[in-house]
Amino acid sequence: MAQTTFAGPVRSLGGFISAGSTSFVSLTADTTITAAAHAGKVLLCNDADGVFTLPSIVTTTPGDPTDPGQLNNLGMSFTFIVVTAATDMDIKTDGTDKFLGMVYTGITTAATGKIWVSDVSSNDVITQNGSTKGGVAGSVVRVTAIASAKYLVEGTLLGSGTLATPFADS
Repeated sequence: MAQTTFAGPVRSLGGFISAGSTSFVSLTADTTITAAAHAGKVLLCNDADGVFTLPSIVTTTPGDPTDPGQLNNLGMSFTFIVVTAATDMDIKTDGTDKFLGMVYTGITTAATGKIWVSDVSSNDVITQNGSTKGGVAGSVVRVTAIASAKYLVEGTLLGSGTLATPFADS
């Protein structure tokens, strides 16, 4: 089935199933993420030092909210799963958009993990290094465009050692 656009709410009494070979995208090199190719899909991070750049958030109110060609991209969501352990993996915005939210970093020893809260006024990069900043295989980050210049971020990172925040400014 080709891409389909609905203008009103869609209701399914039996649920929606996102499955099949096109519901996942393997990121094997630095990638500029797009709504058309990546939103709503599971993004498998297979580049240890990859840079994955999110699209700019567009909040322009369309003249016709049912127009499938509108530029407004609020609500687009991206789920990143680390498959190849990170060494210097970045999820970043265009520099204008910032992260709002938090991630939890857990470690494999008896010590407890930590919760890291982004600084919504400046943080526009999430860096994972495979240890102190998370990024061990199985780490998960989800970002969703929620407002002008604001991506909500939530995640569970797997790390080791003396933990440090994965949030940074470009």
